Amino acid sequence: MIGRSCALRRRRAALAAHLSLACLAACDRGPLRPPPAPPAPSAQLPPPQTGVASYYGPQFAGQPTASGAPHKPNALTAASRTLPLGTTAKVTNTETGRSVAVKVDDRGPYAKGRILDVSPKAARHLGMKRDGVAPVKVQPLRVPVKDRTAVASR
Repeated sequence: MIGRSCALRRRRAALAAHLSLACLAACDRGPLRPPPAPPAPSAQLPPPQTGVASYYGPQFAGQPTASGAPHKPNALTAASRTLPLGTTAKVTNTETGRSVAVKVDDRGPYAKGRILDVSPKAARHLGMKRDGVAPVKVQPLRVPVKDRTAVASR
């Protein structure tokens, strides 16, 4: 009986040592890292635009966009003549106050007097599917890093 008791104590001690090492290993956070870089200044973003937006018709589904990707009607995307491809912008319907964030992946619109074409999904979010057009404000939120210097020099 006494031999079993010693063996049990040794096993418990070994288990406790293993658990202690596992806990210490889990607590190791590695080397300290410098704080992340501050976000890019907003002065490098293009200014907001106001004007009329329309939306892509169903015939454009699957057609290649200027970014090379096929147009997806159920994505939150837009076409702009002036914003760099890859820009994320907040589009607000100024009549209803409804807004949505879209990613610019195409060039256009080509209809006179319009500043933006949005995907059908974005048009639903903005409440402009029935009329087909709406007055909007386009506020750029993020410009791809490679395009920030080009935008800042304009």
